[in-house]
Amino acid sequence: MKALISIDYTNDFIANDGALTTGLAGQSIENNLVKVTESFIALDHFVVFAIDAHDSNDLYHPENNLFPPHNIIGKQGQQLYGALGQLYSNHQSSSQIYWINKRHYSAFCGTDLDLRLRERAINEIHLTGVCTDICILHTAIDAYNLGYKIVIYQDAVASFDTIGHKWALNHFKQTLGAEILSVNNK
Repeated sequence: MKALISIDYTNDFIANDGALTTGLAGQSIENNLVKVTESFIALDHFVVFAIDAHDSNDLYHPENNLFPPHNIIGKQGQQLYGALGQLYSNHQSSSQIYWINKRHYSAFCGTDLDLRLRERAINEIHLTGVCTDICILHTAIDAYNLGYKIVIYQDAVASFDTIGHKWALNHFKQTLGAEILSVNNK
């Protein structure tokens, strides 16, 4: 069984005025990301929206020293961006759609994601979203360490760092044994 994990495709990471935007790099993957998500929903696969969630009053979070405030819980910046947001709204009541607020880079760290996947006998995860070399990377490493097969859609992930993006795609394949696909060739 397989699942899609859609990571951090939010206003703060994608919109031009987002607090920590990937800008055009993130915006350019929107159609591919939506296409993959629609295909997983149509096949009744488990789809997880793993979304960065920060509390503006949390003085101890390590990201506070690295990045400006972003993805504040309940604010516009944490909402899904564009067509993916609409797709989520249309399907959020489905038992096959699951939202996780994550506090750290990895969708597995401090969440019940592994439990939810194992309950459904899922052993293969497909990753989309941003940032390739941060949250996608850390999620993939944890997935590898937990024994999941990993699939990355190279045209449905993006970063604000093109060198980091390319490095991460190579790392997924060469070090984690991930399968790297293009959305139109899946």
